[in-house]
Amino acid sequence: MELINSILSIDPNYILIGLLSLFFFLEQVTINPYSFQNRGKHLIQNLLFQLSLTLLNLVFFGIQLQWIEWLTMHQIGLLHWTEWPYWIKLALGVVFYDLTTYWIHRASHQVPLLWRLHRVHHSDTQMDSSTTFRFHPLEIIFIYQTGNVLTAAIFGTDMTALALYYLILYVFFFLEHSNLNYPKWLNHTLGMVLVMPDHHRVHHHKDQQYTDSNFADIFILWDRLFKTFKWISVKKSDFGLKEFDSEDKQTFLYLMKSPFQSSKKNQKTN
Repeated sequence: MELINSILSIDPNYILIGLLSLFFFLEQVTINPYSFQNRGKHLIQNLLFQLSLTLLNLVFFGIQLQWIEWLTMHQIGLLHWTEWPYWIKLALGVVFYDLTTYWIHRASHQVPLLWRLHRVHHSDTQMDSSTTFRFHPLEIIFIYQTGNVLTAAIFGTDMTALALYYLILYVFFFLEHSNLNYPKWLNHTLGMVLVMPDHHRVHHHKDQQYTDSNFADIFILWDRLFKTFKWISVKKSDFGLKEFDSEDKQTFLYLMKSPFQSSKKNQKTN
């Protein structure tokens, strides 16, 4: 536990910078599965989303922290009713946070108001490691951080479990979005339980029937269990959303205001 606590005590921003540096470097020195131009411009645009989230979290993260600490102090939630060792509760906490996120993510594709925010992430037509940051900050703060508090209230998860979950999640996010080649055998081995990059590339497909699948972030088991798993070979031209295809709709400023503009959800294609 001391090692875990030492790792979790590291500022998450340093972890994100380190992971981005590693994966972005690998994308430059290896043969990519998808050709990519204007990588520097693309990187800067996506970094602006993370910067805006970091600034807003100076206020809002503390509110989330206070709520979860209050729930923990009052021993609210299922795990507080058990006598299991803490390491088991910690592992289950990661599982429960991922399960809740699966359902929030799924709802974000089905509820029009939530989709307005979430489609910003799907707008990227040239997916790479920096796509990890392309989330509208209001979605992260008001939707996913609220989900974290609900998870703590229902399951009794604490801030240590949340920190561990995000540490694992960051690694998976960079693996899933990076423009790198991965061994195909991963899909039929680890991919039976965990989300593999090829699974998540299906989720970023322009065709809405594939966009509305593979919602899990860490455990692909949720998609297999709840019948939302789909598989298709993805080409570079398949990424993004049709309403964001033009270059002027790929800018940070346009995407930040896009949830407040009307736009029809992609039609399913046969």
